[in-house]
Amino acid sequence: MDYGKYKYEQAKREKEARKKQKVVEVKEVKLRPNIEKHDFETKARNAQRFLSDGDKVKVTIMFRGREITHPDQGRVLCLRLAEFLGEEAVVERDPRVEGRNMVMFLAPTANKHD
Repeated sequence: MDYGKYKYEQAKREKEARKKQKVVEVKEVKLRPNIEKHDFETKARNAQRFLSDGDKVKVTIMFRGREITHPDQGRVLCLRLAEFLGEEAVVERDPRVEGRNMVMFLAPTANKHD
């Protein structure tokens, strides 16, 4: 067998395999603990759009000043967002405090009909 032809066929197969791959990006949605209802819904719709595109979403709740003394408010906000997204998202990592931020990761559910 011709080695050059073999290499060409192999490169062609690899290129075809790369075409079908989807690079998963991590998009971020930043919130504050006392966010208003409309602002929350806007951020949630952005997260919904990111998930429908097949990207993961990092939810960051930023605490300023004395807000850090109430991490329970941040946790409630994270869970509210996860509930809003419902069946479109799976909580990949539960909310946890990292410095002055609370971080939670959401991933799109696998039952897509694309």
